[in-house]
Amino acid sequence: MFWDPRIERMPQKELEEYQERKLKALVHNVYNHSAFYRKRFKEAGINPWDFSGIKDLQKLPFTKKQDLRDNYPFGMFAVPISQIVRFHASSGTTGKPTVVGYTVNDIECWVESLCRGLVSCGVSREDVVQISYGYGLFTGGLGFHYAAERVGATVLPTSAGNTARQIELMKDLKTTVIACTPSYMLYLTEYASKAGVDLKEDTKLRLGIFGAEPWSEETRKRIEEKAGIDAYDVYGTSELSGPLFTECEEKCGVHVWGDHFLIEIIDPETGEQLGEGEKGELVVTTLSKEALPLIRWRTGDITVMEGEKCACGRTHPRIMKILGRSDDMIIVRGVNVFPSQIEHVLMQIPEVGEHYMIILDREENGLDVMTVQVELSENAEVDKVSDLLELEKRIANSLKSVLNVTAKVEVVNPGTLQRFEGKAKRVIDRRKI
Repeated sequence: MFWDPRIERMPQKELEEYQERKLKALVHNVYNHSAFYRKRFKEAGINPWDFSGIKDLQKLPFTKKQDLRDNYPFGMFAVPISQIVRFHASSGTTGKPTVVGYTVNDIECWVESLCRGLVSCGVSREDVVQISYGYGLFTGGLGFHYAAERVGATVLPTSAGNTARQIELMKDLKTTVIACTPSYMLYLTEYASKAGVDLKEDTKLRLGIFGAEPWSEETRKRIEEKAGIDAYDVYGTSELSGPLFTECEEKCGVHVWGDHFLIEIIDPETGEQLGEGEKGELVVTTLSKEALPLIRWRTGDITVMEGEKCACGRTHPRIMKILGRSDDMIIVRGVNVFPSQIEHVLMQIPEVGEHYMIILDREENGLDVMTVQVELSENAEVDKVSDLLELEKRIANSLKSVLNVTAKVEVVNPGTLQRFEGKAKRVIDRRKI
């Protein structure tokens, strides 16, 4: 299914020409209306009238999250506040929050982008969509809300939390689609099971759209098996608008709408552009945003880009599952480790459950120690201490073969580790650096 087949199947050459025109217009627009970018361009020696388009993209400076914090709250806006119809803000756990503003057209572009995504997953006006992302300053809830309504679906705005009520409403109002974080979906399945509810038999749930945190293919398989649904990935960041792009029914990468966003993959260390199929940091230039246009926005998310036409017929570029964040990368004894790599290993071992924690310590001799705590699956047949020790050893060996670093493994009882109703926090770093 397509929301806008003319745009979604636009010939590659036509799409590139369209991006070229919008990029040139964007460069002139931010130079004329954004004091931040005008200063940046002058510092970099960039004259908008000499800018020739995509081939000159690498000459443009990167924009980073710190830029938004340094210019808090309105310093990067390119329109007067009188044209702003909504604010959203991300958490300020590492400093000032990042504030995002939207014009009427920005909201329209956001909704349009996610409508394309929802339809590509198979959502229609026949569905009841339960939105279990947070509402308010977080962009997830309202992003899905407006798009699902525009598609014609019935919206159930449960927000995050109150899991017993979520399951009750899911049953009574015959929810068919759920949108939430993958970790919360796993918690929902666990909670439902303990409450005597079989999501496969007792609900009409048929698909879920999960994001806001990296998750592996193995987690997808577990969700699909436990809930009896099709699980799809969604991607977006607050700075770009919110949730914007999803997988299609092929489940072979997230479609990025090239008429509104221009993407690159760069080496996070050097900033050099990488080719298709190479793993690196996702960089996004917004081609349509009015209130907060962003030039070469460094998302911090690590992925791979695929430019070939998808089997679904959509011609826009795709990004593969987010592998992790450049700033979430753990360095253990000089080795780079992403939490998603650990999840990938754990979820392939039938005896372990879905919940895990990564704890980092530093010994007196200065060496790093990584401990991975993981719950035992409720279905695992581990009767003796020797069985448990053997399982821990097997997990540790599997982790070392993938990560190339040794980890201590502690298998704990089901229900021991913390559950998350929003984004999961999997890493505790107790090292004193």
